[in-house]
Amino acid sequence: MKIMNAEFIISAVSPAQYPLDALPEVALAGRSNVGKSSLINRLINRKNLARTSSQPGKTQTLNYYRINDLLYFVDLPGYGYAKVSKTRREEWGKFIEGYLTGRDELKLLVHLIDLRHPPTADDIAMYEWSKHIGLTVCVVGTKADKISKGHWPKHAKIIKDKLGFDPRDSFVVFSSETGKGREELWEIIREKAGLPAEQVEEAPKAPKAP
Repeated sequence: MKIMNAEFIISAVSPAQYPLDALPEVALAGRSNVGKSSLINRLINRKNLARTSSQPGKTQTLNYYRINDLLYFVDLPGYGYAKVSKTRREEWGKFIEGYLTGRDELKLLVHLIDLRHPPTADDIAMYEWSKHIGLTVCVVGTKADKISKGHWPKHAKIIKDKLGFDPRDSFVVFSSETGKGREELWEIIREKAGLPAEQVEEAPKAPKAP
């Protein structure tokens, strides 16, 4: 995908702050430090539009990024960070649940799982719950560059088996370092967000001045 423009819009802390322009939204979920910010930056070919928090697990916002004025990436708070209190985790859970169950603009959940390791209990719970509420999901195995290419199928199978992976969902092996999986993931996003192919290649240009 050719990225003409990408910009951070808002860190929303309530539905009142969600954008009102009705563009399709693609949400990204995963454990803290699974590589959500790095994936966003690789997808849009920027080094630091999405920044990794210096305190993982401390962000309680939905971070909106508008891409080519065609869609939003919505970076959800990372889950599974041990130092966050139970009360805070419950608050975050309600906040995220409200978004995922009640946002009509949400077209796809990109669920990031570290390809190197079997899914955690939190990963499994997130996937099972997302399927229970009827979300369209693409599971992305991140940090593929950290293991040899020949081991990718084995690790992907472990993740799928542990999740009880729905074959109707998509699975992408991804590396933010090398760009592996970038075009494949963009094609899934384009399809699920309902973007015509011609719009993916290039954002609309402003008319020339007379």
